[in-house]
Amino acid sequence: MWNRRNTVLLSVLLALSASAFVEELDDSFMERRGADDIWLIKFYAPWCLFCKQLDPVWHQIGSELRSLGSPVNVGKSDATASTGLAKEFKVRGYPAILMLKKDVKYNYSGPRTKDGILDFANRVGGPLVRSLSSLQLFQHAMNRHDVMFVYVGATSQLKVVSLSTLPAVVVFKDGTYFTFDEELDGDLKSWINRERFPNYLRIDSYTLYAMGESGKLVVLALVEEKTPCEESVRYKGLVEKVSADYREFYSRNFYFGFMEGSDYINGLVMGEVVVPSFIVVNLSSDGYFLPPVAVKTERHLLDFLNGVLDGSIQFQGGNGVYQRARRFVYDIKVTLTPVFSQTPLLGCFLVGFPIAIVAVFFYFCCRNRPTVSDDDGDDHTKRSNKKSD
Repeated sequence: MWNRRNTVLLSVLLALSASAFVEELDDSFMERRGADDIWLIKFYAPWCLFCKQLDPVWHQIGSELRSLGSPVNVGKSDATASTGLAKEFKVRGYPAILMLKKDVKYNYSGPRTKDGILDFANRVGGPLVRSLSSLQLFQHAMNRHDVMFVYVGATSQLKVVSLSTLPAVVVFKDGTYFTFDEELDGDLKSWINRERFPNYLRIDSYTLYAMGESGKLVVLALVEEKTPCEESVRYKGLVEKVSADYREFYSRNFYFGFMEGSDYINGLVMGEVVVPSFIVVNLSSDGYFLPPVAVKTERHLLDFLNGVLDGSIQFQGGNGVYQRARRFVYDIKVTLTPVFSQTPLLGCFLVGFPIAIVAVFFYFCCRNRPTVSDDDGDDHTKRSNKKSD
């Protein structure tokens, strides 16, 4: 009985401790927040089942960000009670996860997992800088991050790697480390932006969009979502092998990975992409490259990548006016096609109603167009007769 009470008491204390790192926000939040504050906010509704499932994860996120010394504050708000705040953030569904930084609002649409949300918070909130005064702290940080940038000062006592010169900036990822070289890598900020992802990883639409900011091209193996076939497994292995074996040659230009499903890429190429397949994506310009021949071997993939770099492979897509118009038409087609197939009457209404409104508008414009009146016509006739007289 005593052990049971202790267990219950410990659970309550842990819950209260975690709750202390998550602040309940109301409509007064925008007025009382600091100008430089960074906030990660979950909007929920009391009746929402998914919101309740996310609640323990949300408290873990608040606790972890606080323990890491993050500048990100974590809050939550009942959107059904604090309607003004929900309206300010344009909340449309629950749970909604957003960040506020310097009056700019960022919407999170990735997986509702602790790691996914923490990654989003760290990206928007900015890099976390923490002193690593011991080998234990360094190992702890390494275990928690796929990619970690470390500044090693000239008088640093932490000897984790052998460096030829100090001070130095080092990135640890993919089981190894690389040192920043200003002559080869340019300015430090651009280098960090380029190297902030693992060289090979599973990529979803949110990660792919974020990769566009790095300036690198992304080599993708598109595979099935649930049960990859033997060919998909081979494609994934081929991309992973090339990313590892030829890292020194390709890492400045490419990221490598695989994506399950092709919905996002279909929207980019404005068509149906065969799965499994290869594609190189340039998110900075909404363009892409397709292999001219079937990629069956490592040599085929290397020839494809070399062709992308030397310009012999045709660049497709882009964000010009013509491509934007095509993408607009494609998005409408993709949106309306399932509507017509499932509910034809609704589809006809959605298409016909705007056309009818435009037709009526033009009809009334033409009808009310000024015309020469009969009186004006008579006056003109009289003036003509006087001149003839």
